[in-house]
Amino acid sequence: MRTASVNRKTAETDICLRLTLDGTGKSAVDSGCGFLDHMLTLLAAHGRFDLELTCCGDTQVDDHHTVEDIGICLGRAFSDALGDRHGIRRYGDTILPMDEALILTAVDFSGRSWLGYDLQIPAQKVGTFDTELVEEFWLAFVRQAQCALHIRMLAGKNSHHIIEGAFKSVARSLRSAVEIDPALCGQIPSTKGVL
Repeated sequence: MRTASVNRKTAETDICLRLTLDGTGKSAVDSGCGFLDHMLTLLAAHGRFDLELTCCGDTQVDDHHTVEDIGICLGRAFSDALGDRHGIRRYGDTILPMDEALILTAVDFSGRSWLGYDLQIPAQKVGTFDTELVEEFWLAFVRQAQCALHIRMLAGKNSHHIIEGAFKSVARSLRSAVEIDPALCGQIPSTKGVL
């Protein structure tokens, strides 16, 4: 079973995270940031990843350090759980409707980090959550996961629906990309022989 545990302690956050790629979508998430908890629960459920996460962060300042550092830990957990990436499909893409929002995502576990981010989120906040932190989360994630991730909004008006649609769409793209492809017979999915 492909699993990884990441512990990260800084002056700003103390995070314990456990990820199982071949899971059922169950999660226990306590980040100290309610909206992020909701998004990570959706990510686990729609990607069928098992995720356990606790974070004690300096949210009395704001949510930035918590959101960014959890992105770092989740990205590292994906990279660690994938190992040398033998046999994975490598690519995944999804177009997902969330009421009036329509989100396109695509991922490539290439070993190279890139974020193509094009969400026009109309509100600066959803509840108390700063919506600019969505991009910070995914940027931290791709740097550690060593993947290229594109997130594009094709339609949308409601900030919550846009963000929720993005997390669900990324989850489904990640699931597709990390699945083992029997046709690869354990090979690296690259003509270079390495990712």
